[in-house]
Amino acid sequence: MTGSAALFTDRYELTMVDAALLDGTAHRESLFEAFARRLPDGRRYGVVAGTGRLLELIGRFRFEDADLEWLRTNEVVRPATLDWLADYRFRGDVWGYREGEAYFPGSPLLTIQASFAEAVMLETLVLSTLNFDSSVASAAARMVSVALGRPLAEMGSRRTNERSAVAAARAAYIAGFDATSNLEAGRAWGIPTMGTAAHAFTLLHDSEEEAFRAQVEAFGPKTTLLVDTYDIERGVETAVRVAGTELGAVRIDSGDLPTVVAAVRDQLDRLGAVGTKITVTSDLDEFTIAALSGAPVDSYGVGTSVVTGSGAPAAGMVFKLVARRDDEGEWVPVAKASTSKASVGGRKNAARRLDSTHTAREEIVYLGDGPDGDDEFAADDRLRPLMVQLMRDGEADASYTGPAGTRAAREHRASVMQELPIEAFRLGRGEPAVPTTYR
Repeated sequence: MTGSAALFTDRYELTMVDAALLDGTAHRESLFEAFARRLPDGRRYGVVAGTGRLLELIGRFRFEDADLEWLRTNEVVRPATLDWLADYRFRGDVWGYREGEAYFPGSPLLTIQASFAEAVMLETLVLSTLNFDSSVASAAARMVSVALGRPLAEMGSRRTNERSAVAAARAAYIAGFDATSNLEAGRAWGIPTMGTAAHAFTLLHDSEEEAFRAQVEAFGPKTTLLVDTYDIERGVETAVRVAGTELGAVRIDSGDLPTVVAAVRDQLDRLGAVGTKITVTSDLDEFTIAALSGAPVDSYGVGTSVVTGSGAPAAGMVFKLVARRDDEGEWVPVAKASTSKASVGGRKNAARRLDSTHTAREEIVYLGDGPDGDDEFAADDRLRPLMVQLMRDGEADASYTGPAGTRAAREHRASVMQELPIEAFRLGRGEPAVPTTYR
């Protein structure tokens, strides 16, 4: 393997470029769009995530010598196309919804304008990034909404591969999670990290008490002790005896959580540890978190469900050519007409209409308008423009990348959630919370 990500793509991206270079259409200026035809079942909104990662990946999309040699050996494309790939750099423009934005079916989430060859090369990269990250963020946002302000930690690294674990931690943080167990996500994206001990640490020692004493000696009484390795009631008693009533928290990872949590809270209070918090883990999802809304839980740790999109591991986004210039230099809208997979051709812009209470009521997609804006936005203060320029001439806007861009996306997501109607936060099946109309 090389350090390049250029071959993390589908073969037909390269073979399309190969044929287009041969017939002269490769350099036609084109407009591609990423959007979702529908939301996963049971979802009433989605959350855009992955944009900051994608911008950085596009900037580093290069074919190294080892990549080119493999393509040559396997005769994937013609030698002339290998020469073109050797010099590949994306030099086009990208517009899209800000990371952390809510989206609905038909929202033009990302628009790429460049030559056909430059833009089509990015299809798999765009979709693999946005589909996974947005799926995680959309699931995480649902968990945040039902947690009712209680902190959530992402701890699903062991349930996905090593690269997607970092992406998932970032997406969950954007969606409102407070921390991650993944250290690389902390290093790369500035996300707070957390974690103390697993059951293995308790089992290592000759007794639960010895394990607790070792942990308290290392981290102080404010640490979190895992109390369900053997017997929860005895574990809580031992934890308070070892750490004192200043014990920071106990963690519960098993059992009938509503019943167990209530009993643990009562026991802690009786032991004088009234300030000791309770955190629960144990295969949580948005439904179990909602079921615990009335229980004395102080924080949650979520693993499998969040990194797998809580049943929707991909957001269902597609990447389509929607316009191209003809031989006279005029833009020609193009669209796919397949049954149940039709697309809407042409350049687009988008805005969200808010009512007098600042609640979103309509997603408006403008057909034929340039991505840079529409005069109607300025004339109506209840229209919030949704699209921003993310890259110009192949250079990313740095405000959307890195740890600072991640924090900005998190803040934007929190602001957007205040706009959504109450129907958006229901966990049952229903229509998208905000309808999309085309103009």
